[in-house]
Amino acid sequence: MRDGGFMVLVDQFYFKDNGRLANGVLVASYATFGVPGHKWYAGISATLMLILLWGWAAALLRNTRWRVPRGVPLFSAAMLLAAFCLASTNTYKTFFWPASSVSHTFPPVLAAAATIPALLANSRRGRTAAIVAAFAIGAVLGTLSEETSVVALTLVAVTLLLGRRLFLNGQLAFVRTWCAAAGAGILTGTAVLLTSPGSRNRRTRHHADSMFSPEALAASMRGYVHILHTVMTNWQYLGVIAIGVLIGLLVRRADGGVPRPDRRAPLLLVTCAAAVLFSGYVCTVITYPAFGPSAATSNRLWNDYLFLFLLLLVGAGCLLGNLTARRYRRGAGPVAVGAILVCVGLTAVLAVSLRDLETEMRVRSEAWDSQDHSLRKQAAAGATALAYTPLVISKMSEPFGNGGKRLWPASCVATYYKVEKITDGA
Repeated sequence: MRDGGFMVLVDQFYFKDNGRLANGVLVASYATFGVPGHKWYAGISATLMLILLWGWAAALLRNTRWRVPRGVPLFSAAMLLAAFCLASTNTYKTFFWPASSVSHTFPPVLAAAATIPALLANSRRGRTAAIVAAFAIGAVLGTLSEETSVVALTLVAVTLLLGRRLFLNGQLAFVRTWCAAAGAGILTGTAVLLTSPGSRNRRTRHHADSMFSPEALAASMRGYVHILHTVMTNWQYLGVIAIGVLIGLLVRRADGGVPRPDRRAPLLLVTCAAAVLFSGYVCTVITYPAFGPSAATSNRLWNDYLFLFLLLLVGAGCLLGNLTARRYRRGAGPVAVGAILVCVGLTAVLAVSLRDLETEMRVRSEAWDSQDHSLRKQAAAGATALAYTPLVISKMSEPFGNGGKRLWPASCVATYYKVEKITDGA
């Protein structure tokens, strides 16, 4: 990849692979640095997502004029990000594999951060800037991730439909204009993607028209039910509810009183739950032609709507914490301690799982470096066929996998080392 150059990779995405122009730019931003780029992507992307979520939390507090103890916004953002990226059935594919993170982990966080300018806008110029930013970020999302675009469009449509019930009259005109701009941006980016040669190639390659057949829709529903069961039985997401409970217990009005939840809060939670269910199924439908039954087990594909699900859990936790703070003031302290202990427990569990994964990654990387050195030496000596030993980690696709039925990884490896073919060195 490093030898291909930045623009060559972007060109390949748009004209050959899948049409995701913004996706190609992000992939090229780390792939042009070769192995070091892949190695450092996780740390850099985690830092960027944490900054975005921290800023988003701060913007929400400023918009509502509520207060929490210093450090709570950063702590909450860090815990939410940890649960999102690391409390997974396959953390390596979800977060540490850059190609997946670019397509399914970073986009939903970017979509949430797109609301920061709107939350901070308190002047005509600020509102205009927020509307322009909504269109621009929406256009980027449209060429970055089809699945996140589906989730974002669902939320925009629901907000437009229920705007009168969710927002005050003085806010309604700006909210509608902002949503219209965001939706127009997403649709513009999606149009650029769908009309690209790469997207046409991908749809032809995977027979995308079949996604709307009764059989495919039914299979997608069965797969989606399996996904929902997997997500909702993941006990680690209790830590996300604990974050919300802690916020609900600690938040105060400017005068120091405990705020009362708005009467629109239940409607907002129900609306978000419906948006998660609907958009999640649509995402499963559009990924089914390419992944088939494995769409129900490829957890990296779920992140686009999983993030909204986690935000929903935080919101539910906030209501529980607020209810406790208002009705059981003496019991608020023990509940807060319990919420903190749950967060600590989640952190400990994630640390243990990451320690095991780190060992696997180190062993695999050392084996890869050794084999890479040997293969490059053979290719430089004029070899046209190389013996490659698969180095599987976290169900990643390797040459000669799936009983030898999956041929494309082998051709990719041969292209990478500039030889005619590779053989199974195992």
